[in-house]
Amino acid sequence: MKKIAIIILCALCAYAASAQVKGVDGQVIDTTDIYGERADSLDAAVFVSRQAGNYLSKGKEIRTEVISAAGLCKMACCNLAESFENSASVTVGYSDAVTGARQIRLLGLSGVYTQMLDETRPVMRGLSAPFGLSYVPGQWLESIQIAKGSSSVINGVECMTGQINMEHRKPTDEKPLFLNAAVMSDTKMDFNIASSLQMGYKWSTVILGHVSGNIASHDMNHDGFLDDPKMLQFNLSNRWLYQADNGVQVRFGVRALQDKRIGGQVLTDGNGKKVLYDKNTFSMKQSQDKVDPWGSDILNRSINGYLKVGVPLNESNSQNIAFIADYSYQDMDSYFGATKYLAGQHSAFANLLYQNEINESHKFTVGLNGTFDRYDEDFRRIVAAAPQEQANSGLTNLANAGVFGEYTFHAGDKFSAIAGLRGDWFVHDGFKVSPRVTLKYMPIDEIVIRTNGGRGLRYSTPLVDNIGVFSTGKEFTGDYNRHILEDAWTFGGNITYYMPFGASSNTYLSFDYFRTQFAQQMVVDYERDDTKIDFYALDGDRSFTDNFQLDFSVDPIERFNITATFRYTNAKIDLLGRGLVEKPMTSRFKGVLNLQYATNLNKWIFDFTASVNGSSRVYDFMWKDSKGNVLVDGKGKPLYKNGRTPVYPLLYAQITRRFKGWDVYVGAENLTNFRQKDVVLGSVKDANGFVDPRQASFDASCIWGPLMGIKAHIGFRFTLWKKA
Repeated sequence: MKKIAIIILCALCAYAASAQVKGVDGQVIDTTDIYGERADSLDAAVFVSRQAGNYLSKGKEIRTEVISAAGLCKMACCNLAESFENSASVTVGYSDAVTGARQIRLLGLSGVYTQMLDETRPVMRGLSAPFGLSYVPGQWLESIQIAKGSSSVINGVECMTGQINMEHRKPTDEKPLFLNAAVMSDTKMDFNIASSLQMGYKWSTVILGHVSGNIASHDMNHDGFLDDPKMLQFNLSNRWLYQADNGVQVRFGVRALQDKRIGGQVLTDGNGKKVLYDKNTFSMKQSQDKVDPWGSDILNRSINGYLKVGVPLNESNSQNIAFIADYSYQDMDSYFGATKYLAGQHSAFANLLYQNEINESHKFTVGLNGTFDRYDEDFRRIVAAAPQEQANSGLTNLANAGVFGEYTFHAGDKFSAIAGLRGDWFVHDGFKVSPRVTLKYMPIDEIVIRTNGGRGLRYSTPLVDNIGVFSTGKEFTGDYNRHILEDAWTFGGNITYYMPFGASSNTYLSFDYFRTQFAQQMVVDYERDDTKIDFYALDGDRSFTDNFQLDFSVDPIERFNITATFRYTNAKIDLLGRGLVEKPMTSRFKGVLNLQYATNLNKWIFDFTASVNGSSRVYDFMWKDSKGNVLVDGKGKPLYKNGRTPVYPLLYAQITRRFKGWDVYVGAENLTNFRQKDVVLGSVKDANGFVDPRQASFDASCIWGPLMGIKAHIGFRFTLWKKA
């Protein structure tokens, strides 16, 4: 039934794509800077507003970093996971060396504590979180806003470390056709299409299509495991806007995707043919006459629909009512060796709010919203470390409903304050109150001071939140089937000084500090026993993260931008039997330097990014054996000196050439060719000298660095503008 629904949805989107354009003639203004300073292929007049790739928003009350459309073009940016390389605020890494799942870190904490928003609708929750970053094509987006700390109460209660909001291409964009294609040296290919159509002055729509995959698989470090899984993804979205004469706006849309990926061991049979994991034939008992690789086989399918209605209550729109509804179904069929995790998730979000702008100084918003998640899980795990099969099946309902109010005060441009309060009823934990406060003060025009703080709450989904645990031979113990309500307080501030020099008015130096402290948290402990992963609640112990960041940006001459960022993180947690320790696998610091230069009329654009990534504490079993002896490599050197990862650099470069209606770009990633060694751990080797994944010591989840070396890419962008 689900497959039929997705097919019908795709057919409807294809029909919408064939609709004729009946828009009103007019001038086109390009504020994205992607197609600046040139006429398009339909002879429309294009006005240029040059935009920085990454910058701090001066007008926002909360500390907000913006990655613009220009920033999304600085590198290949095939998907959202690859869009943060120029930012030190957000760090992106692999969850394991098998599945290709990517995860972000904001304020030193996992991305599950960051509220992901799609134009203010909460997304990437539960089953969609591990791979959700890979399901948002970078060229579908207009911009990304990264807000640190406790944000508005209006969008729900799950924001802990911050919010990342994605703005998609709009139905009102007068671009009937946009095409983008790129190919990587590792044979990964990416193709995107977008079409914004205006059908009269009331109706408009945008159709977004995406397909990506790789032709060949690679094992560049020769450890017997694919560096990236073989994958193929299809993604289709259709968004609509209706604008009535009386000011009513209705926005709605649908989206469907399917993603298939196979990763893990690659072995060779007697005929010299490469053999990958087969979930239907894999056995924990290796046969002498059959090649039987260990691996993962994951099929993700989802369908989503949303509706947003805005109704003005007076001519000035100072009073209005808005309603937002969102529904999604996520289906995840995943196999890891002899382990299977089959799950479906129905998710619904609804938000009803009333806003009243009394005058320029006073505004308030009140409303009701809530989320509902139903999980249908079938979990079976067989590993050598467990005395018996581990299993869990059945339905789980997680829900909360809340009432909120938010008051905003403005004293001109000098001072503003936002005070919000939520009261939420959680289906398993009762009533909780979440206050949030944001203050902004500008003593002079050149200085902006911000501070905010508040509480965030979310239900944990331990196995999905930590999908890398499936890529191990370890036994799960403790509360891995329990959905505890995690509770965190975050507070901090930011000061930005806009300096009176440079070729633009956007020269600034900014410093911010944020602290996140947990009152309750799901702890995933790798270090109590080398053959086990223990899940348990924090229950009053300490877990906190301090995050410091310094940002500097300047245009020393026209069309040349320099941005430098440095972030330092101090993360600690109480582990059972060990007390307060540094959180493992959490980088202490990151520095980023980005240089961009454009020639006259933006015909040539040169981008260069360098980053230095600090060390992190590794798990004890990664650098010491069970007797406490330091593990060494083949040359007798310690695998991890003092139990820490090395500091390593990464370099990125891209050159873009612009023609009339076309952009052609070529670039490369990881020019230092740095790769993490020993990404697949295990003391027992098989007959080929590779790690035997059927043993308890097998672990492919301990990832802290790049898995692949230098990757080159080449691509193009084409835009057909609406005729003027």
